[in-house]
Amino acid sequence: MKVLVAPNAFKGSLGAGEAAAAMAVGVADVLPEAEIVSLPVADGGDGFITVLAGPLGLRPRSCTVSGPLGQPLTAHYLYDEARRLALIELAQAAGLAHLAETERRPLAAHTLGVGQLLVAALDDGARDIVLGLGGSASTDGGMGLAVALGVVFRDAAGEVLAPSGAALERIASIDLAGLDPRLRQTRLRLACDVDNPLLGARGSARVFAPQKGADADTVRRLEAGLTHFASLLREASGRDVAGLPGAGAAGGLAAGAVALFGAQLRQGAELVLELLAFDRHLPGTTLVLTGEGRLDAQSLAGKAPVVVARHARRWGVPCVALVGELAGPAAPFVDAGMVGVYALCHNASARREAMVAAAPRLRRLAARAVWAYCAEKSISTTTSPQEDA
Repeated sequence: MKVLVAPNAFKGSLGAGEAAAAMAVGVADVLPEAEIVSLPVADGGDGFITVLAGPLGLRPRSCTVSGPLGQPLTAHYLYDEARRLALIELAQAAGLAHLAETERRPLAAHTLGVGQLLVAALDDGARDIVLGLGGSASTDGGMGLAVALGVVFRDAAGEVLAPSGAALERIASIDLAGLDPRLRQTRLRLACDVDNPLLGARGSARVFAPQKGADADTVRRLEAGLTHFASLLREASGRDVAGLPGAGAAGGLAAGAVALFGAQLRQGAELVLELLAFDRHLPGTTLVLTGEGRLDAQSLAGKAPVVVARHARRWGVPCVALVGELAGPAAPFVDAGMVGVYALCHNASARREAMVAAAPRLRRLAARAVWAYCAEKSISTTTSPQEDA
């Protein structure tokens, strides 16, 4: 029997690799003779480069960049000289994790450090760059990224603007004359874990800015700034990105990168599975275990466990999700390809306990799921039992 273990990170408790290790031990507890293949996955968020480093054989590089509020940070990326391929994680330079809750300033935060990482990769010789967009602290439309790559933004008086969310509404012109010419010979792919557009009720400001510390007035300012910015991007590049699915990712950085650099916007989990040659592991597999911290309606837009389940279903392999928490009924996830969803907890109090001892609980949950498969050769499509303490 071959079991493929392919979870995403359990945010706040386990990285994808740690989750995979716990699941694998749980499988071995029930099936000590099974062939267990561990292949942690990601969808563009925190840990994006970690899950790809080993399988792709990429070498880590580091450089000092500007953090989301200008603080110096040591950020890492991956590079393969033979393929001229670089993998960059936005969260390394502009991630919300770099800021305490009291430090979150969405009008001031920017993506300058992300652009500095791209410049470092270009200096290394990269001509194929994959940028994971999850976990951002900023809502600057990619203004900081663009500044690092030579774009100049000016206000109505002709003064050069420093990048920030607040600066978006003050931009009067975009000067592309100094844009790094190496970008024209570079494929830039954006690994995006959401399908939100730039503007509107599902847009970057209204949906994600509150998570970054924005109150109602700040959300209104950011929405106005992004609306103005989208109009200027259309004038400067000829590309209308305001309604593009995924353009609202990373505080609108996706919109700016697509418009100004011709970046390719890709569903992050699909791109990761493509890079990992995930489907190559499915022939001969009996069961796939996937999972992450929380399954909810947003997961159906392309989060890693759902994409894993869809790939498994194409090959006729049953897939079970082991999650920290299931928000809502399991039925939509069954429709997406999962034959079962098992959750560690079902309320806030239990969530705190589960996060403290996530690894041993996940191990036991994996054992339970595998035992159910062996006992019945199928797993209930409606069951999401709570993991015992």
